[in-house]
Amino acid sequence: MVARIVNISDTAPITVSHDNDDAPIVLEARALEKRYGHVVALDGTDFEVRAGEIMGIIGDNGAGKSSLIKALSGALIPTAGEIHLDGRAIRLRTPLDARRAGIETVYQDLAVAPALSIAENVFLGRELRRDGPGGRWLRLLDHSRMRAEATQHLDELGIRVRSMTQSLESLSGGQRQGVAVARAAAFARHVVILDEPTAALGVRESEGVLDLIRRVRDRGLSVVLISHNLPHVFAVADRVHVQRLGKRAAVVDARTTSMPDAVAIMTGATAGT
Repeated sequence: MVARIVNISDTAPITVSHDNDDAPIVLEARALEKRYGHVVALDGTDFEVRAGEIMGIIGDNGAGKSSLIKALSGALIPTAGEIHLDGRAIRLRTPLDARRAGIETVYQDLAVAPALSIAENVFLGRELRRDGPGGRWLRLLDHSRMRAEATQHLDELGIRVRSMTQSLESLSGGQRQGVAVARAAAFARHVVILDEPTAALGVRESEGVLDLIRRVRDRGLSVVLISHNLPHVFAVADRVHVQRLGKRAAVVDARTTSMPDAVAIMTGATAGT
């Protein structure tokens, strides 16, 4: 396979040398714009992730990475443009809309409840209720079922903890990240979006999270990884979306493109941005 950097223009199609080229596009953004008065966060950016791939997103501060992710996860409503899921246009007005569509996002703050148990965090906002009148009328939770299913979800991804009943605050940073990712993978039907998943983690814990990302992909889900840590992105991504000045500057093959070449696109040192 020949290493290529594919620059994107308004008219040029994406043609990336990649083994997954024939896989269908799962999530796609077309000409997304987001303006705050005179400030342009997204300036007609495009994006796509194919079935069963890890797509990295990189870019300098202010490039529009966070705005793009927020639009794809329903946390931001674009001023213009379209989002397509499995080839059909969808409207994501809230994060709940994205979750209902099968798009799960793990933000940098993890959105967890440290004082609750691991099982309760896995089902946070999706608590299981008991069968019968106790669940319907008294709204009693089915804790035993949540513990059993949480154990299954974590086991499937190779996440080892002492007990589903221990509080999340008793876990290490890497383990907490693992629980948050397992929760997303358990309920995602299409895409898992990860925002800076290795931030503030040590070397060993970061490697564990990167392995976890690979296992999520191996389960058939598409993964979108946004990170300032380029070695981590290039270690796991199949392709990398380079964002610059609110637009998609390029898509590169992570296995055949060097990080210096990607940085050159990021910073504008390479023509075609």
